[in-house]
Amino acid sequence: IANPSAVEQTVAFATSSLGGVDLLVANAGVGGDGKPVENSDIEAWRRTVDINLFGTYLCARAVIPAMRARGGGKIITVGSGMGHRARGGLSAYACSKAATWMLTRVLANELGPYGIDVNELIPGPVVTAMTAAAFAAQHLAAPELQDEWYKSPEDVLPMLLFLATQPPKGPSGQSFGLARREM
Repeated sequence: IANPSAVEQTVAFATSSLGGVDLLVANAGVGGDGKPVENSDIEAWRRTVDINLFGTYLCARAVIPAMRARGGGKIITVGSGMGHRARGGLSAYACSKAATWMLTRVLANELGPYGIDVNELIPGPVVTAMTAAAFAAQHLAAPELQDEWYKSPEDVLPMLLFLATQPPKGPSGQSFGLARREM
């Protein structure tokens, strides 16, 4: 996802085999090392930003010509509540998601005239192979989170489909969240 030629090849393959690109869901992401900034691992920080922000940028950049050629499309970036507020120990993740939220708004502004809507989906906590252990530990350590809605990927699908199926010139530059509460 952070390799420009790999992303361009993937989009070229999708365009040629499917006849175009109508939708991009930029959902790749990693969490970071969980350490305060002064103790953080520089390479882990860089990798988090490379995947979460630069990967989203590369994918959006690659699909724009195909979407413009088709007269429109939808780009949905998968964000995080931590991209909207600070939380110690997750600086790389929070900063990369905050920058991705700004990229979402910039793209919405730039691409609106071409019929391309760009929005952010904040799913809240989703239990996956990558997050299950961390959420279990967090759940036990933070009683205030015990009533949080820990979703499966399938729980996120209705909101994703909602955004993907909005009419042309529908919502753009907006953030849609599924968290039960602010985390």
